[in-house]
Amino acid sequence: MVGAITGTLGRPRVLVLGRYDTEGRLRHVGTTTEVSPAAARQLAAQLTLAAPGAHPWEGAGFSAGWGRGGEVLDTTLVAPERVAEVSVDTAQDRGVWRHPVRLVRLRLDMPPGDVETFRA
Repeated sequence: MVGAITGTLGRPRVLVLGRYDTEGRLRHVGTTTEVSPAAARQLAAQLTLAAPGAHPWEGAGFSAGWGRGGEVLDTTLVAPERVAEVSVDTAQDRGVWRHPVRLVRLRLDMPPGDVETFRA
């Protein structure tokens, strides 16, 4: 699921991804590389801001990734209602991707409940 973005809602740049665990908590699993302008336009039309106080990641910070000196991403929380299909070329570490993944497309045909749950 797309749980947060960098950039603006009108021009998302990087997606912060999550999956629900077996207890219903949205767990951070990774980030994407910067999305293309065409993908950003589609995302802008499909993503909505999370309601204040309603997002499970409120107050959380997300690392920019390995080798970036602990840099924290400036994110905007979005309603975790959209499923992203990604291309992964790196191993997972306890269910979390170590490196950014590439966005293939939004899966508008797939509700969040159809995504396999997170297992560490």
